[in-house]
Amino acid sequence: MNNSVQFAAMQSARDDLERRTLAGINGDLARLIYLASTRDYNSGVYHHEGLAARFGQEQAREALQTAHCDTFRRLVALPLQALVSELEIYVNVSREAPDGLIHAWRELEPYRVAIPMEMDATMVQLFLSNIKLALEVLELRQKLSQESPPSASLQPLLGR
Repeated sequence: MNNSVQFAAMQSARDDLERRTLAGINGDLARLIYLASTRDYNSGVYHHEGLAARFGQEQAREALQTAHCDTFRRLVALPLQALVSELEIYVNVSREAPDGLIHAWRELEPYRVAIPMEMDATMVQLFLSNIKLALEVLELRQKLSQESPPSASLQPLLGR
């Protein structure tokens, strides 16, 4: 296959991934984690049986890798307030208690495995520091919401 045909096949697989899978996942942080889960931790190779059956193994891998990198770049570019919102969405749809998830993310840093391998070191460091800040802001929001009576009016953190 020539390059333009390969790119078109990968783009079709990417469109399918966006439409059938990623559109059903709420938030870019959750999408990033999902896409990272399609990557083998030992080899770094992406796998998705449905995409591979439909478009071929190589196109599926490229579509997953491209979506993973693009999602990561979008998250890195977010202002802190928007990243906190992404983290809050992720916490709310998870099956974990918010306090437990925040604690685990702070201590274990599982978000590190969600970083695409091909990323620039500066972008990775920015992402890591922003996630740590977002965790702190979200934890503070959680504490404030637990401490304040429902009728109290507080100035929201970070313009929330």
